[in-house]
Amino acid sequence: MPLRISNRDARRLWLAGQGLAQTPTGKLDLDTLIKALGFVQLDTIQVVSRAHHHILWSRNQNYREPMLGRHLARDRKVFEHFTHDASVIPIDFYPMWQRQFRRLEAKVRGWEWHRGMLDEDGRNAIKDRIRVEGPLCTKAFDTKVQGEKKMWARPPHKLALDYMWYAGELSTSHRENFTKFYDLTERVIPDHLRTQIPSDEAQIDWLCQAALDRMAFGSEGDIQRFWAAVSNAEAKHWTAANAATLVPVEIETADRNIITAWAPGDIEVRLEEIEAPTSRLRILNPFDPVARDRSRLKRLFGFDYTVEMFVPAAKRKWGYYVYPLLEGDRFVGRIEVKADRRAGVLRVLKLWKEPKIKWTAARAEKLEAELARMLRFVGLEQLIWENDPSSDLL
Repeated sequence: MPLRISNRDARRLWLAGQGLAQTPTGKLDLDTLIKALGFVQLDTIQVVSRAHHHILWSRNQNYREPMLGRHLARDRKVFEHFTHDASVIPIDFYPMWQRQFRRLEAKVRGWEWHRGMLDEDGRNAIKDRIRVEGPLCTKAFDTKVQGEKKMWARPPHKLALDYMWYAGELSTSHRENFTKFYDLTERVIPDHLRTQIPSDEAQIDWLCQAALDRMAFGSEGDIQRFWAAVSNAEAKHWTAANAATLVPVEIETADRNIITAWAPGDIEVRLEEIEAPTSRLRILNPFDPVARDRSRLKRLFGFDYTVEMFVPAAKRKWGYYVYPLLEGDRFVGRIEVKADRRAGVLRVLKLWKEPKIKWTAARAEKLEAELARMLRFVGLEQLIWENDPSSDLL
């Protein structure tokens, strides 16, 4: 019989697996933190702090923005590549990414907008320059867009750099003001990791098991989407092949429906040991691992969340960049805040509570405390509410 997991326990398992159950204090071990998450999504948008910095800060508020750059460029503890999106990944996982290089190289080769990229001689010329001059960014090259200038058009050198990065021929050396510098992979990735090439079967097994361990439970689709480095068919084959060691479970959703899933073999131990998460109110990033899978978020928490940065302003229900508010194991609201770094000000533009949530004085104090911590995180001096928060919550 499948093991039944209540909605409350399912929420707590998921938050614990993603590092949001504990109070985000104490000594910071960045390497251990990123390994526990599996990856951290990179994003260019900086409304308060870029997604990758915010995600790490949400789990340990001793984190500061320069730390990840040093972790990549100086310490070589992470490398950059693609999961569901561009991400930093623990460098120890590099051997398990060999298939992904091949998969994405084949995919990029087929993209129509890459047909104008430099040929093999042109790509070799780029690598020769990098070999002699050291890491280079796109600004070091001056080829022009060929043909019609469409929205996503890229010059040939940018397409070539992207292609070689996806294929693993080039790696991110470092970033300057978020501009990526490319270097030869053999100068970035240690030899003992770069030359390890496990079998495809071993890589698939590791990717699926590592995904399920971090999720605590999930369907084959959840397992596939975690890294986006295996196919749906491979995830289904893996669960079938490992059914004897996995635990079939029934998960109660926020609306009291039941869905079936798989869990790791230690799920009963996890359930016995699970505790209520910290009651601290947290401002999460829109791309936080707990929030990015909108379907899972809604199933478990009943929180209907959409990012609207690419929605025309007149059609937005909420706002350009709106942050979920997590308190304990419930999402209690959402908030739109914006940093004015030149003025040293963090502005609160709008606050919404979730239906059936009572916005108490204690909850308001928790939010003020979190906003004060966010203020310190990005080095700002003043918090300004653009509107009376009590009017937002009516």
